[in-house]
Amino acid sequence: MAPNCKWFDQTKLAKTQLRSMYLEGKPQYKYHLDHYGPQSRFGYKDLCAQWTLLNWEADELIARYKKAGAKIFVALANHHDSFDAWDSKHQPWNAAALGPHRDVIGTWAAAARKQGLRFGVTVHQARNWWWFQPSHGGDKSGPLAGVPYDGDLTQAEGKDQWWQELDPQRLYGVKHPFDALPDISYVKNFYDRTRDLIDQHNPDLLYFDNSLLPLGWGGMNIGAYFYNNNLKTHGGKMEAVLNIKEVPDHLAKSVVADYERGLTSGIMEYPWQSETCIGDWHYNRALYDKPGEYGGYLPPRDVIHWMIDTVSKNGTFILNVPGKPDGTIDSKEIAVLDGVTAWMQVNGEAIYETRPWKIYGEGPNMVKAGSFQGNSVSKLGPKDIRFTRNKANNVVYALVLGWPTEPILMQSLGTSSSTQPGNVVRVELLGSGTKVNWKQQPDGLRVELPKQYQPHVDYAAALKVTMA
Repeated sequence: MAPNCKWFDQTKLAKTQLRSMYLEGKPQYKYHLDHYGPQSRFGYKDLCAQWTLLNWEADELIARYKKAGAKIFVALANHHDSFDAWDSKHQPWNAAALGPHRDVIGTWAAAARKQGLRFGVTVHQARNWWWFQPSHGGDKSGPLAGVPYDGDLTQAEGKDQWWQELDPQRLYGVKHPFDALPDISYVKNFYDRTRDLIDQHNPDLLYFDNSLLPLGWGGMNIGAYFYNNNLKTHGGKMEAVLNIKEVPDHLAKSVVADYERGLTSGIMEYPWQSETCIGDWHYNRALYDKPGEYGGYLPPRDVIHWMIDTVSKNGTFILNVPGKPDGTIDSKEIAVLDGVTAWMQVNGEAIYETRPWKIYGEGPNMVKAGSFQGNSVSKLGPKDIRFTRNKANNVVYALVLGWPTEPILMQSLGTSSSTQPGNVVRVELLGSGTKVNWKQQPDGLRVELPKQYQPHVDYAAALKVTMA
């Protein structure tokens, strides 16, 4: 499990979503107008300067994520907004020059590696060409009808402004017809910036928020450079992970397919990645304000079930914990992490360095396959079981997705099962010294769990089943 913390959250400053703040009639447009004034005078560029990270403690947060079970930490290098979160040589609109005046990616990388975690980055810049075009519009009604938003500003108009010598067109992108393809200068800038990111911070994982490698030759060449650079810096051993979305089967071996907020229907031939967030991808205070211990966030039970289902099908699980503009996370996000931590510290053996078993699981409930279907894990319960195995293949971990009050029968581990599991010699409940009553029969492995167990650990019971 690897919390994927996309911290570049000035886009949610004061509940403002950058693109929608330029879409007249949207709630974010109205919020921005009420709190900051017209978008023709105060726009996204001005929010960049107000991003503070005033209370950000990277080492402390990495320690919390590591305790919760993280083996890799992934940070957002840039989003569709075109603002780079490192000391970018090819984009003057960056975090080292504006806002927090810090190399955010460099700070995250150092903190993660100091505590023994691998480090990854996500790159979303390729979408900026289309994403920010509303910033070139203007109100269609009202007192400022027809007045252009600040996306139309040029560098020359910045004289005597706080953004003097900065070109807003480098942030918002040039205005163009909707169906226009990115020009050569845009693609080259994307290539130069992403290569600079790789050269400065040598990430172990590079994620593109795109179907296939983005922007034609730009993405293809970056992919090649990323792999070759990794070989060079690891003594000829390939340790790089390159993520893209919607990967066709014939390319599944060359990259690691990413399923955003999604799952698969079965065990995948090649490793894949499921990524989700405990809330929105960027911080949304409204989720914290909802009642209950976890507010509107994904509860730890669902986080654990999502991860277990993913790992049982040959996947890696990435969890995003969105940060506030000051660099902190709120108390309900911490509560979710505490629940995950409690379970992982007891049951991590059934997750780490495991492989899929002959089948991924059994039970009456199925998850929905595909991207944005992951919330279907909420219907999984104590009659649903997922399997993993150790590398030696003499131990099967049976993860019961709940805490059953009656004996359970795992049909796939019966002596007459088509899976041919072999003879069971021992069954243990991870984290418990209590003896587990069990019996392997032709129709299944019958197990009776203790009636009560530690709080938070009952999200899923992990049974260690040793074979002869």
